[in-house]
Amino acid sequence: MRIDILTVVPELLQSPLNESILKRAQQKGLVEICVHNLRDYAFDKHRQVDDYPFGGEAGMVMKAEPIFLCIEELQRQRSYDEIIYTSPDGRRYDQHEANRLSTLGNIIILCGHYKGVDYRVREHLITSELSIGDYVLTGGELAAAIIADSVVRILPGAIGDGSSALTDCFQDNLLAPPVYTRPADFRGWKVPDVLLSGNFAEIEKWQEQQAFERTERLRPDLLR
Repeated sequence: MRIDILTVVPELLQSPLNESILKRAQQKGLVEICVHNLRDYAFDKHRQVDDYPFGGEAGMVMKAEPIFLCIEELQRQRSYDEIIYTSPDGRRYDQHEANRLSTLGNIIILCGHYKGVDYRVREHLITSELSIGDYVLTGGELAAAIIADSVVRILPGAIGDGSSALTDCFQDNLLAPPVYTRPADFRGWKVPDVLLSGNFAEIEKWQEQQAFERTERLRPDLLR
């Protein structure tokens, strides 16, 4: 899999994309993540990638030219399954979308910034718009890192125990059940007896019950 991320502040992505699971997945050759500085595709000597919006609104807008040039150059090198734009008004990103993206070959993620991008980019280039929540960030770089992390970690071989990703929260529209580790008795708070019983059928039944009860209490919207 290959993920190309387009940004005006590539420095924001250096650490999230080069540590932990994402680092190991790239070292294993499971994914290639490339960050592109849109300023490299600007026309003028000042490498300007934004300009004032028509209509007099406050703020700045990302220019269309650098984005088109960068994406068109990438498309000349390979085909892409999705060109994603991170935006507050995009479709809400969730685990099901992460699962879907993990089955694709190549994707581009365009990080929004300032007041957003020239709308012609969204009309003529973007195939999918995603939001990680109902709030506004300084830019889409953190959202892009979240998308990349959530997709890469479920690629086969990305984590040591492949079954672990399949039991994560939201995979079956349920929150995860409580988890415990040693010691079994900490300050008088004991691990549930069933988890110490060795009866895996009962343990699985308890986990399913706990997952449903926690979801019903904390996130009933998932059950709907």
